[in-house]
Amino acid sequence: MTPKGRPRAFDCDDVLRRAMRIFWEKGYEGTSMTDLTTAMGIGAPSLYAAFGNKAELFAAALKVYETQIGTAIWESLEKAATARQAFADFLKETALSYAQPDQPRGCMIALEGLFGDADAIPAREALRERRLDNVRLLRERLERGVADGDVARGIDCRKVADFYATVQHGMSITARDGASPDALLNTADAAMAAWETLTSPR
Repeated sequence: MTPKGRPRAFDCDDVLRRAMRIFWEKGYEGTSMTDLTTAMGIGAPSLYAAFGNKAELFAAALKVYETQIGTAIWESLEKAATARQAFADFLKETALSYAQPDQPRGCMIALEGLFGDADAIPAREALRERRLDNVRLLRERLERGVADGDVARGIDCRKVADFYATVQHGMSITARDGASPDALLNTADAAMAAWETLTSPR
């Protein structure tokens, strides 16, 4: 807490966005306190007073990521009239979001599991839950498609959701490796080419 009468000399939202960016670039384990204080432009005492320890700062940065980055990806899933169009838009928005030139490439949530020892990440359970939530959202959109009649009854919605979640996860990795937006869009098109097979009752 800042002592009474001494307002902080920095914008908490701004420095938190900077922390989010460095965690996104380097991962939790790969980010040192020096990295954080340098990126945030504040001293360690100010960081601890405002945000707590590194783990607490990471949790706060993760919330910023969820509310400010990639929201168009999940909004697109709900806007389309059919499940097929929803998934196509979802993958297109993923491709465009993951290769933005003005931000780290890929998905912070997906990539975090690739940095160092996943068990060393204090928020590992929260991250796992978020990844499972992504699968759930995809599954629910498929189930809505079944109810609306644009997806055949009898398909395994969970398996189809798992497939497209895995495609998105792979796009995050290839984006981090430098894949262009066009290359990611090609992946999206290839994944959608499998739609008829995946959504045909067996």
